[in-house]
Amino acid sequence: MLDSDTLINGLTRGAIYALIALGYTMVYGILGMINFAHGEVYMIGMFAGIITLAVANTTGLGAMSVPFALFLAFLFAMFISSAVGFANERVAYRPLRRAHVLAPLITAIGLSTLLQNFMMNAQSKDKIDFPQKYSAYFTDHWVMFGSSRVSYLQIFIVVLSVALMAALQYFVARTKFGKAMRACSQDKTMAELVGIPLDRVISVTFIVGSALAAAAGMLFAMYNGLARFDSGYVAGIKAFTAAVLGGIGNIPGAVLGGLIIGLAEAWTASRPWGSDWQQVVAFVVLMLVLIIRPRGLLGERVAEKL
Repeated sequence: MLDSDTLINGLTRGAIYALIALGYTMVYGILGMINFAHGEVYMIGMFAGIITLAVANTTGLGAMSVPFALFLAFLFAMFISSAVGFANERVAYRPLRRAHVLAPLITAIGLSTLLQNFMMNAQSKDKIDFPQKYSAYFTDHWVMFGSSRVSYLQIFIVVLSVALMAALQYFVARTKFGKAMRACSQDKTMAELVGIPLDRVISVTFIVGSALAAAAGMLFAMYNGLARFDSGYVAGIKAFTAAVLGGIGNIPGAVLGGLIIGLAEAWTASRPWGSDWQQVVAFVVLMLVLIIRPRGLLGERVAEKL
């Protein structure tokens, strides 16, 4: 049974994992490819946002308006990560689209290592602290949920994550471009034959997924108070696990998987023996679910062929 503290911590973590997992599941849904560099895109967004806040603090912009500085940091982080995601697809993945299935997979792993080492050399091998000035208001204020205190930061993380997920769902389900994405997911060849610009759709998919990962990176940095050049690796693996758990290629499944992983980790951490095992529990949960449901909880999205 989950107590209120465990539930709140689990939902907060799960919301962040879900945002990252959406990038994995969107790319797989259209290309059938796992973008293992996605975790590094998340990490780059995290650093871009912290650098923006440092500049705002130096120029005095942050002193004028902390919310405005945070808004700029989120916006800049999402822009930089979107640009990196677009460049990854255009330079590294598009030329290999018709290559052997292992070629883009190996390229993605190599690109992940490249981006991680680039950030390590460009910034630092040590952790970078998130400017406390910009998170203090959220962490110093709270509301009561039963017998537990819920900080404004936890509320902010969950609300913003849900808003971004809802916006993505509306974009995919209701807009013309979203319909084009769904058509490409079902049959890329037929979509091209009816005039859908496949290359543009794939590029936008990378851009949107990268922007969501950057928002998750900023939320993670605010919640934990730090960023590291290798923080994208662990978060990326957990988010990929969440995407597979919910059903790879399935957008609601990625959200469900992220929440389950977050809750499982929070429950494990709350046990007397759990602090050293919370990094393992995600993969234990994944194995147990896939033994019972190999396609994930909500099922992998597979195109219907007529």
